[in-house]
Amino acid sequence: MNFIKKHTLIIIFLFIFSISFSQTAMSDSLRGEFTYLLQYKPNNLNRDYIIKELYSLQITDKRSFFSSENKLKFDSAFSAAYNKKSNIIDLSGIPASRSNFLIIQTNENSEFYESVGMTLLSYNSPVIRNWKLVNETKVINSINCKKAEVNYKGRDWVAWYSTEIPFPYGPYKFSGLPGLIVKIADKTGDYDYELVKAVSSSKLKGKTITIKKIRYEGAKLVTQKELSDARANFRANAKRELESMGTVFSEGQNKPKISEAEKKGHNPIELE
Repeated sequence: MNFIKKHTLIIIFLFIFSISFSQTAMSDSLRGEFTYLLQYKPNNLNRDYIIKELYSLQITDKRSFFSSENKLKFDSAFSAAYNKKSNIIDLSGIPASRSNFLIIQTNENSEFYESVGMTLLSYNSPVIRNWKLVNETKVINSINCKKAEVNYKGRDWVAWYSTEIPFPYGPYKFSGLPGLIVKIADKTGDYDYELVKAVSSSKLKGKTITIKKIRYEGAKLVTQKELSDARANFRANAKRELESMGTVFSEGQNKPKISEAEKKGHNPIELE
């Protein structure tokens, strides 16, 4: 890559982070902090392949924030390195996340945020209202839970929530039940979220959310389809743009990362 162009990109990148990356929503005091384990099958043509990733649900007085823990670690490491005025920011030890999105839930809607290239995009979804409460109980990880079912975006989901934890939130876009969702899975077993850790209320005193404002402030509001199209276009054009700036890819790098078979078997969480 041409040195001047590369240097310019680095300057722009660091400038953006210098004015916003260190900012956290200081007014959002934590009322609850929970960790979920997601286990899912990303491809229908390889049903034995399961991906596992941890997600953080941070709850305040009026909303909740849901993000990959690996993404939060990346943000924290970058911010710490930048604050030290280090010329070299080594993020090699941070596990990569397959989920770069952030979801903010309120009583009115679910707000989805994702950076596509240098542009932060978002779209809104209504809160799920068509839950069917089932007269069935279960104890999950020592928590008394009640059952609920819903059809959402082409999948039938079974949720277990606890009225003993009076937060109407859960993982991903799932909310609207009279208690925290402890476990939710679709009936095919393709996607499964389960609560694996909760921070006691005594340890939350004086703490605020750890989500950086850069991940949700100033986003361009679009439709879900427009965001999906923008993501696909960016991925398709990224390599071409880098090549136009002088980047040379090796023979191995030129090979497609996703085979046609993998594309055909793609198994997203939302089917419609």
